[in-house]
Amino acid sequence: MPIHKSTEYGDIEISLDAIANLVGGTINECYGIVGMASQKVVKDGWAELLKRENYSRGVIVRQDGNSLILDIYVIALQGIKLSEVMVAAQQRVRYVLEKTLEVKVEAVNLNVQGVRTVK
Repeated sequence: MPIHKSTEYGDIEISLDAIANLVGGTINECYGIVGMASQKVVKDGWAELLKRENYSRGVIVRQDGNSLILDIYVIALQGIKLSEVMVAAQQRVRYVLEKTLEVKVEAVNLNVQGVRTVK
């Protein structure tokens, strides 16, 4: 179910896939995040890194009235303080969505699917 906006120039519909792609691009810019992960962990406990065209597989966008609830699946960088990185990532995603789309974000739930080193 898309988000509807009305402006003086007409109506705008923003699909949930477009929001998921915006969230994926934003989360990949955050310090301490290696990349997006799929919602489903592969057989042996390995999480696959998603490419730009698959960001929507790592983000679940739900609507609750006039606000959004986001479930984001990420792979974190090894050797960082995970709690601080996740709080900063949540704040950044909330800020970007509220400023870009003018939509209230009720919750940003980050799920760490794995930890990796960057080569």
